[in-house]
Amino acid sequence: MQRERVADDIYVFTSSLYVQVTASVILTSQGAVLIDTLIYPEETLAMKRFIEGRLGAQVAYVINTHFHADHTTGTCFFPDAQVIAHSLCRKLLDTRGREALESAKHTSEELRSIELVLPQLVFDSGVLTLHLGDKTLQLWQTPGHSPDSIVVLVKEDRTLFAADTLMSLPYFVDGSYDHLLQSLESLRGGSYEHVVQGHGEIVLRGEVEERLQEDIDYLHQLRMAIDKALTAPDSDQALAAISIDSCGKSSILLNGSAQQLHRQNVIKLASQRREIVGQL
Repeated sequence: MQRERVADDIYVFTSSLYVQVTASVILTSQGAVLIDTLIYPEETLAMKRFIEGRLGAQVAYVINTHFHADHTTGTCFFPDAQVIAHSLCRKLLDTRGREALESAKHTSEELRSIELVLPQLVFDSGVLTLHLGDKTLQLWQTPGHSPDSIVVLVKEDRTLFAADTLMSLPYFVDGSYDHLLQSLESLRGGSYEHVVQGHGEIVLRGEVEERLQEDIDYLHQLRMAIDKALTAPDSDQALAAISIDSCGKSSILLNGSAQQLHRQNVIKLASQRREIVGQL
């Protein structure tokens, strides 16, 4: 696991075990706030030891940015913390998340000690604002990667925790292409000092707008390539030929996992566009 200090009171932890997934901690005078956890207990527990031992802080709040296991599995290691999320996150954790965890316990001994934790404080719409000591956190929904996805802004530091709304490769298989595109557009012009991605490297101030545009361009190019492939005589072969590089992204992203995610994006969007293109 890698650790990076991005502001006086903010640390970001990046997993070495699972697709560069990130979790972060914000220190306040009223306790620490954890943005997501890491999927494997050994990394979340190492993060906890650093926060409590090296930083001398206790986690008062855990924010689940969405229900996916790689961001929520470690919540149970902070039993005294209040858990915050979108209301859809609670519903999805209590259904799909619960089923997925029970299935994972049968195949992964590491996850057998995990207990699912449901958020206690949820919100539905608008902006949820938390005032904690000298920090102001704003949470709002940005669906697309998943229907319950949220982002978190620390106003004083202009640091945005974008979770999987912004990751090295846009990924909407469990959400909505259109909603993700809209959410990315909505993040433009935020004047952020840092943007912490759900997977991948931290994006610095001078790179934020370019990164957002890069992801938006990928989504546009992906849709155009799929629409063209669907009109080809052998559409399946044409779809298979849509490479990640031809859509403006590199196959080496996320330690090579981006290629598989891209292929899943192609399959998902093609299934949605097939009928639409056929009517044109």
